[in-house]
Amino acid sequence: MNRTNRSKGFTLVEIMIVVLIIGILLAIAVPNFITARTNSRTQTCIANLKQIDTAKQQFAMVQGLISGGAVNDASDLVPTYMPAWPTGPISGTYNANPVGSDPTFNQEPSSWYVTNCTGTTANSSCPF
Repeated sequence: MNRTNRSKGFTLVEIMIVVLIIGILLAIAVPNFITARTNSRTQTCIANLKQIDTAKQQFAMVQGLISGGAVNDASDLVPTYMPAWPTGPISGTYNANPVGSDPTFNQEPSSWYVTNCTGTTANSSCPF
């Protein structure tokens, strides 16, 4: 007699191999995804701080402000010197600060984010 009654399913070994392969791919991909997300948030924050600094410098030149002159964040800079006040990649507050000082995000300037949140120098103090 011919045996034509074959099962058409997967064996347990085949399913375990597929699960193992997916697990290995996730183990490789997830840390890279987390690093890429942190880097993009950091770069967004740095770009926003540079945009605020440029707008603040333009405002100071037009108004004739000297170092230490007050800048009222969004009310002085938006919409004339920048289209909109930026929102952070995470919750936090951007501050323009007086003329001659760097703008900050959560009380930290862009140099702090470059040091603590980018590349191989990223550490646990980085909020992203």
